[in-house]
Amino acid sequence: MIHQEISHHRLVSQKLYKKTPSSPQDVVHHLGAMQAQDYAMAKWAIGSRCDATEKAIEEAINSAEIIRTHILRPTWHFVAAEDIHWMLDVSGPQVKRIVASYVKKYGYDTKKLDQINTSIEKILAGNNHLTRDEIMQELNINKVSSDDFLSGPIMMYAESVGLVCNGKMKGKQITYALLDERVAKPKTKLSKDEALAKLAKRYFESHGPATLLDFSWWSGFSPTACKQVISLIESELNSVEIDNQKYWFGTNFTVEDNFRESVHFLPAFDEILISYKTREASILQEHQSKAFTNNGIFRPIILENGKVIGTWKRTIKKDHAKIETQFFHETEDAKKTVLFDGIKSFENYLETKIVIE
Repeated sequence: MIHQEISHHRLVSQKLYKKTPSSPQDVVHHLGAMQAQDYAMAKWAIGSRCDATEKAIEEAINSAEIIRTHILRPTWHFVAAEDIHWMLDVSGPQVKRIVASYVKKYGYDTKKLDQINTSIEKILAGNNHLTRDEIMQELNINKVSSDDFLSGPIMMYAESVGLVCNGKMKGKQITYALLDERVAKPKTKLSKDEALAKLAKRYFESHGPATLLDFSWWSGFSPTACKQVISLIESELNSVEIDNQKYWFGTNFTVEDNFRESVHFLPAFDEILISYKTREASILQEHQSKAFTNNGIFRPIILENGKVIGTWKRTIKKDHAKIETQFFHETEDAKKTVLFDGIKSFENYLETKIVIE
């Protein structure tokens, strides 16, 4: 394997070749956690890896087969219901520490947040699904200033300890519900070391080839902790050294069928870019500012054979969706016609006509 080939292998490990049929929850389980801060785009991140429609994915989320919560770095992620408890066990404490540090400037501490959690539990008990604003109204917590809200960190803290997660959508509004009313607790509990090892193995199998620093970035754990856990599972992984850098990947990795012509229109914040510390394997340094900003805003991207060649945006109209593209290099009309074949799966996903401009 050479550096130029890494992006091709990642298409396979991330299920973008759709080599086997998968349900929405299969996709999320395979990837471990999928960044989901942009809800509409995050649903397409799932849809681009299976043949489900947006409605089917929405139903999987509403029925709690897929959970949306703050975890890992931390930010919003989709996590499969079967994985949520052990992932919170390993990742929750670091999210809790980040929130506790942030709310100090408002005069809050963990004792006060725990008291608020007790109130939230009573408010949501009985499968009561409420928006964040509705919960804050019940708590009599008002906006602190024109720029800052306490509601975000309060709910993130409640997520970090496994009290709440996403509830059913209320129109276009996101709600919260009690996690234990949506997903049953497992009968057995992993130790922290076991859970971190499971997280690392899942990451390298679904995102590899990837480096130690890639996993550290994705998981939110220190390079030292990640190095220790990789040493525990290295016999369960394969690795290769490229340009003096070790890359890890799963043992079910095969070279066969890894290289094929492909075009993908992927959403903002897709795992194909955001899950790696460095992204030169998929996008040239000179184009990176066009695909993502220094403060972490990732745009929807167009991939050709695993390499980012442009960006796109969509506008939902009454009877169709408009897609506008911007390629990094001038692209001939004949080439564009071939590239636009990559949007057909998006048309099936939305169940509406796509108009490209």
